[in-house]
Amino acid sequence: MLTRRHIRVKVMQSLYSIEQTQNDNLDKEEKFLLFSIDQMYDLFLINLQLLVEIKKHVADFLAKSQKKYLATSEEKNPNTKFITNEILLLLENNEQLKAEIERKKLNCWELDDEYIKILWGEIKESELYKDYMSTKLSSFREDKDFVLDIFKEVIAPNDKLYEYFEDKKLTWVDDLPLVNTAIIKMLRKLKASHDENMTLPKLYKDIDDKKFATDIFKKTALNGSDFTKEIDGKTPNWDKDRIAELDKAIIKMAICEFVKFPSIPVKVTINEYLEIAKEYSTPKSSIFINGILDKISKEYQENGKLNKVGRGLM
Repeated sequence: MLTRRHIRVKVMQSLYSIEQTQNDNLDKEEKFLLFSIDQMYDLFLINLQLLVEIKKHVADFLAKSQKKYLATSEEKNPNTKFITNEILLLLENNEQLKAEIERKKLNCWELDDEYIKILWGEIKESELYKDYMSTKLSSFREDKDFVLDIFKEVIAPNDKLYEYFEDKKLTWVDDLPLVNTAIIKMLRKLKASHDENMTLPKLYKDIDDKKFATDIFKKTALNGSDFTKEIDGKTPNWDKDRIAELDKAIIKMAICEFVKFPSIPVKVTINEYLEIAKEYSTPKSSIFINGILDKISKEYQENGKLNKVGRGLM
């Protein structure tokens, strides 16, 4: 589920936090970093379960409407296309999702079902829903496109849901865009051949990614003073106190990858951190950071400090 960029962002946030709090207990901060990353997976599971709970809410509403003493013909024979949506059924029946929600005790929607009602109200009023429900039958592809559309256009941007997650865990606010992207990717990959035993995406792609998280964190933190000197030496006309702390963290992580991670190409490192700067730092940060990293990488290459092995890594 996590990409290397997601990992870099979480490490950047941790390094920035250390700088702000002046905390030198790296073991404690490393544990918190890994805990924070684990919490992202909880948010991922909760958002998947949210889709299931909306579907359950609608199914319950339709069942109760059918039992009304003076039920209308429409209530007696409702269009069940939404609750028989193959994507929603796949999620509802998924054994791993049910087990993880139970094991981690993440069944928060049972207590906070007002958000289910709010979201259902917005879905029901949307043109997406009206178009989808204009017929009674659909293909797997149509079902998938519909769920993707309501997630992207109704659920993910919902302000009330955003406030809920913010109140639940403050770190989730920063994680939400990353988690939403992971959910969209997962939904796009669903196939009609999948069943209740379908495996959900893992938090880390492999053990190397988890090791990368701890390595880039520790190596940047432990060599932070040396990396800061490198930055100072490349900004003679720039007051070092004016450099945003977030930019410093980004540059130090990039320098760390230059000299401590032989298998990561220089271009990959620079491009990754420029994209992170564009999203998380000031409007001009990416230009400033690009200039610094370009100078440092060229200097390191000239004096043999650039520690890279393999073709195309320079």
